[in-house]
Amino acid sequence: MAANSHSMTASLPSDYAVVSRYAAAHSGADLQNTDSTDAEQGTSDLHITKRPSHPSLGVSFRQSTNNATETTPLLSAQPQVPRIEERHPADNELSTTAIYLSELRILTKYSLPVFGTHLLEYSLIMAPVLSIGHLSSGTTALAGITLGSMTASVSGFSILQGFVSALDTLLPPAWTSDQPNLVGLWSQRMGVLMGAGLIPMYFIWFNAEAILLGLKQDPEVAHLAALYLKWVSLGLPAYAFNLISRRYFQSQGLFAVPTRIIMIVAPINALLNYILVWGPEPIRLGYIGAPIATACAFNLVCLMNICYGLFVAPRTAWQPFSRRSFTGLGVILHLGLSGVGQTASEWWAWELVALAASLLGPVSLATQSILLSSASTTYQAPFALGVATSVRIGNLLGEFNSRRAQVASNTAILMALALSMVFSAMFMGFRNSWAYLFNDDEVVVKLVASILPLVALFQVFDGASAVTGGILRAKGKQMTGALLNLSAYYIIGIPFGAYLAFNLDMGLHGLWIGLTVSLVYCAVFGSLLCVRTDWDREVRKVVARNDAEQKRKPSEGGEGVHV
Repeated sequence: MAANSHSMTASLPSDYAVVSRYAAAHSGADLQNTDSTDAEQGTSDLHITKRPSHPSLGVSFRQSTNNATETTPLLSAQPQVPRIEERHPADNELSTTAIYLSELRILTKYSLPVFGTHLLEYSLIMAPVLSIGHLSSGTTALAGITLGSMTASVSGFSILQGFVSALDTLLPPAWTSDQPNLVGLWSQRMGVLMGAGLIPMYFIWFNAEAILLGLKQDPEVAHLAALYLKWVSLGLPAYAFNLISRRYFQSQGLFAVPTRIIMIVAPINALLNYILVWGPEPIRLGYIGAPIATACAFNLVCLMNICYGLFVAPRTAWQPFSRRSFTGLGVILHLGLSGVGQTASEWWAWELVALAASLLGPVSLATQSILLSSASTTYQAPFALGVATSVRIGNLLGEFNSRRAQVASNTAILMALALSMVFSAMFMGFRNSWAYLFNDDEVVVKLVASILPLVALFQVFDGASAVTGGILRAKGKQMTGALLNLSAYYIIGIPFGAYLAFNLDMGLHGLWIGLTVSLVYCAVFGSLLCVRTDWDREVRKVVARNDAEQKRKPSEGGEGVHV
């Protein structure tokens, strides 16, 4: 479920910190422990290790000669970059059960701050709706901001979310490879492409009123939706930058950074919504205050990300700006467009379902709103797990640890099933009273209670689908995920649900049966693809990609601009 899963990384764990002084790396000599500074806190008992070659894969680190000059970036002058890794006994000393438990601990540690981030970011989306809904022109204004938000999601946010998923494939393995500065380089290249992608989005948003009128929307609602888009567009570049910076931090294990930032910004956003929509006369803006507050929140998050990257975060992952930032864009373009197909296709499917529910009448629409809000909230947990799994598997692939990558993949799928069972039990246990959290209309309450068993079943497959999507992104299989989603929703789920809803008069029940069937399809086939993965082959793909960048460097590098 991509609907309402907006994404805008506890601190860098001491066992994933970056050493501030590099140990001398000589061929045939063991790395000696050096004094190091934890990126977040001092540590004294950490060990520095050098990753070995992976003879079974036929790959190994090159011991390049150090031909550094005064213009050579520090990182590229290092023949190898020793790094503090997750501290656990060697896998050959552990039982299979112990390895699974180890990955369970690591994935839980990574997932919790991501989950907190997504829940808090959800408030940035909900605050404008809550503040606008109580204006004197409440119904029209609420319809306007809802239509505007939906248009922004379909034509902007969902596309950016999908495109940036290319970094889920590229950054984590680069961080644990012998070229960690590729994390910064791939991020810069993503910024170049996303900057170009903002141009058509601005064209759509600034001509939204004419487009919506052409789609037969109510003129007043279309005007308010266009007004919302024009003002929230002030935060669109910042939103795009935040998506990149989050991946930049997460790939390094800095999962708590976005969480801490959003914990500061979320209450500020709520306060701005109140002041600008309902505040004193001199500063009260009414309707436009809500999108302005949202744009301010996006820009504030962007500013705090920049400050953290410049003054707090280690510089190990950074690549000085150079001509290389404008080369090698084909890989990102291919993965990014596939990611749009994987993410945006699912997001758009839910918007179509909401539109179909509106055709069934106000009771069905209100019920759909409750069910969708509930399912979107519980979805944040497996979605966060999927993000954490993508980072963890990517890091392991960069370390040539194919066995651990397989274990992490299987563990994540099992964790998703366990989480989904908990949510399913919750919905079943409170199905007769759940709707009272949102609405007091007895007709709506009864309809929600009758559909919640379907939602409970839906949870099991929705969670598995979220995690397998993260695994596919780690492997660079966004196109596979896109084909799964497109076939699941647009060929199977939505047509089948619409047939049940309108032809067989099953109403909202029919739509949710169709959605459940589509998620069963996604979860089953996605899980099979993940379980049957050749992880040794995935390691070879990472090595080939990094080797290609190493070969590109002398001919296209140029002198870097240090920032």
